Amino acid sequence: MEGIISFGNKRDYEDFKKQIPSSVLPLFNSIRDFCLSLGDNVVEDIRMHRVVFCKSITFRWFADVEPQREGVIIKIQKSRKEPIEIIQISKEQNILEFGNVIKEAFEKIH
Repeated sequence: MEGIISFGNKRDYEDFKKQIPSSVLPLFNSIRDFCLSLGDNVVEDIRMHRVVFCKSITFRWFADVEPQREGVIIKIQKSRKEPIEIIQISKEQNILEFGNVIKEAFEKIH
């Protein structure tokens, strides 16, 4: 999986997804796929309880995705000067409802 880097604890996504509730996994996977599809310069950092998506090796993150029991929390950062936006997505919702917000953050982050 080219372009995917894990810093620190060296966990991979296969290991991480074992802790995601099975009812939330399809939503989490679709968010992950969407973030990775934004460009060849997207870097995925698997952390203990969440996955952070960054733009290139400059490591400016644009999406911090954390699974919950009934959905996913995404923290969106468009720039260091703007406040972080927090989105809660329930497992019944579709990532496409929030795709523009994530894509805008990816495009704006430097």
